[in-house]
Amino acid sequence: MGNNWLGWKVLEWLSDQGEEIVGISVHPSSKRTHGDEILSTAGLPDERVFDARNLEDEEFLDRIRELEPDIGVSILFDYILKPPFLQIFERDVINLHPAYLPYNRGQYPNVWSIVEGTPAGTTLHYIDPEIDTGDIIARKGVNVEPVDTGQTLYEKLERASLELFKEAWPAIATGSVSRVEQQKNEGTYHRTRDVEQIDEIDLDESYKARDLINILRARTFPPHESAYFKEGEKKVFVRVDLEYQD
Repeated sequence: MGNNWLGWKVLEWLSDQGEEIVGISVHPSSKRTHGDEILSTAGLPDERVFDARNLEDEEFLDRIRELEPDIGVSILFDYILKPPFLQIFERDVINLHPAYLPYNRGQYPNVWSIVEGTPAGTTLHYIDPEIDTGDIIARKGVNVEPVDTGQTLYEKLERASLELFKEAWPAIATGSVSRVEQQKNEGTYHRTRDVEQIDEIDLDESYKARDLINILRARTFPPHESAYFKEGEKKVFVRVDLEYQD
């Protein structure tokens, strides 16, 4: 179950290791990134390709059961996987989340590590019925530099996530992995719409310089919309360009 560059690269690496990919689930075309590369790399017949929107349908669940999957792998998959699906897999389903859990469960961990100063990193964990709360397999920290933007940190997290997966997979494949329980009352969680609370800059408000710069750089990720202020009825989007002194 995957999307984006990271989903493609993990699939490509697993295939190169000789792992048998019995089926894949992809986002609908309107939400798909690197979808063509994912489908091409998997090289599976249509009956083994599942629309992510249908993973709760009993017909699709029956088709997945027939494949007798061993381990499920979720990479930047934007759909909540429910118990009837999770229970199909003999050795559970793992997820690669680009955050240093338990910090930044949910959406946009690259944004919140900058805005809130929480640890940045990536975590490989088992999936349970809640969001990003399952037992941890492995974590890797990522340094947030003063010149990082939402985009550059996202790219760092992608690279670190791929490295972490490659390092941890041999233990997962042989069943020798350890599990560390997460404390669900610790850490932070954000929904997609939480960025709406920081995106509009009120020109009549006072901000600490550090806080304002952190918002502006965290939301700099072209071509996506950034933080903005309003002039009349129009939004004026603000992106920043940061560099160290030579």
